[in-house]
Amino acid sequence: MDSASLLLNRASLPNEVDSLKDIVVELAAELETLKLQLSRLRRSQFGVSSERLSGQWELFTETVSRLPLPASDTERISYERRRCAGRPRLPKDLPRLRVDYDLSADEKAQFDSLQRIGEEVSETLDYTPAKVVIIEHVRAKYRCRRNGESTIRTAAAEPSPIAKSNASAGLLAQVLVAKYADGLPLNRQERIFRRHGVELARATLCDWILGSTELLAPLLEQLRRHVLGAPVIFADDTTVDLIQGGRGSVCTARLWAYVGAGSLRDAQAQWNDYPRGAYFEFTHSREAIHPTRFLANYSGYLQADDYAGYHATFRSGRVIHVACWAHARRRFHDIVKAQPTSELAHQALAFIAKLYQIEARAKEHPPDERGRIRQAETVPLLAQFKGWLEAHYAQLLPRGPLAQAMGYVLSNWQALNRFTEDGMLAADSNLVERTIRPIANGRKAWLFTASPRGGHAAASAFSLIETCKLNGIEPFAYLKDVLGRINSQPVHRLHELLPFNWKAGAA
Repeated sequence: MDSASLLLNRASLPNEVDSLKDIVVELAAELETLKLQLSRLRRSQFGVSSERLSGQWELFTETVSRLPLPASDTERISYERRRCAGRPRLPKDLPRLRVDYDLSADEKAQFDSLQRIGEEVSETLDYTPAKVVIIEHVRAKYRCRRNGESTIRTAAAEPSPIAKSNASAGLLAQVLVAKYADGLPLNRQERIFRRHGVELARATLCDWILGSTELLAPLLEQLRRHVLGAPVIFADDTTVDLIQGGRGSVCTARLWAYVGAGSLRDAQAQWNDYPRGAYFEFTHSREAIHPTRFLANYSGYLQADDYAGYHATFRSGRVIHVACWAHARRRFHDIVKAQPTSELAHQALAFIAKLYQIEARAKEHPPDERGRIRQAETVPLLAQFKGWLEAHYAQLLPRGPLAQAMGYVLSNWQALNRFTEDGMLAADSNLVERTIRPIANGRKAWLFTASPRGGHAAASAFSLIETCKLNGIEPFAYLKDVLGRINSQPVHRLHELLPFNWKAGAA
């Protein structure tokens, strides 16, 4: 090789070294990402789902603890420690059966005189198994005469809410609650009924679910309007397997959850909580058209993650995005689980932990005071957090997990800070995540939905049952009563059968 070629190769060496360095950086970032994915997979298969960390994370909070926080002029709230020892007291509102005990005749004969001076009461908790009974609906039948003509009249009765069915409102409510609130698939319910001496085929139970949810469909439209009238809507979605085109073909469908909540100020400047309602919608895909269609006429706040399908709605200006700090925290939490020695991830979690400490105190106050606490304490803390993020983000591998976690927070910074602007808003969308949790739990038991009709039935059942839970209503009592009344309820009074209105009427 001549000297000219050597000089040429030598001149190109720096460029090759720089190229190799870029490749090493990219491979290192890809390695960290793969480690994080492997850690998530292992946790999903073998680990616990809780995001609680051990006390070790506090070792990395020194940097955060040294940051000066603004002095607060709010009152200091103290809490008494809850008594942990001993068994819990039995509820006072449960029915009680009194059993009296007295001295035997032989014991009384041992004394010259006896005077009862009181009694000692102890309680035991008993359980009466469910029982299946047959209700005989006996309709009186008359031969009637009038003006010389005779006819036959029979008293009216409605044994079952569903036409041509022998299931009562109570039995229909039990099947719905067992599957969608307790996660019992129909094959297990079939075995339970068999133990009670009744043979009910799964196909029959399935028909009852479809018939009863379609009977309740007019309430779902009322519930949808109520949710869209809320000042704040919490939104999220989850997957459900859908069988299509035969038993061998399965696709991933979606159940979208929208929870209406918030507070409204009346003419006397008093805050009143908006009745919470949960509305579920079944779709075949996760396309943006579905939330866009649902929120087409909505104006207000939407608390949700940074799913791109919401972006068109936010650009309209009618819907204001409130991002979720729980989603932001989860990204750093995953890094800590995969790399426990990541000091920066621990410090990010410490910042967010301080944010939630302020929220724990603020939520005990009405919205106006809650907003003042956030402005005085949370806003300065978040400003410090943003400065910390920007200082470290520039020094990280762009495609690394930690850089992506920080980038997510910085790119959504305005939406993540929006909850500080109004005391009515929440710091996260955990309300809707708790609402869709029964779907994840039940999905492990009933596995899939066999048809789009079944998916819509599940959405209807979850809507009413989860709305009951949000308003402190026992779902079985509600469904049993409403299924028995809905056929005779006037259309202009259907809103009275919504769970939060039904609760007021029952009281």
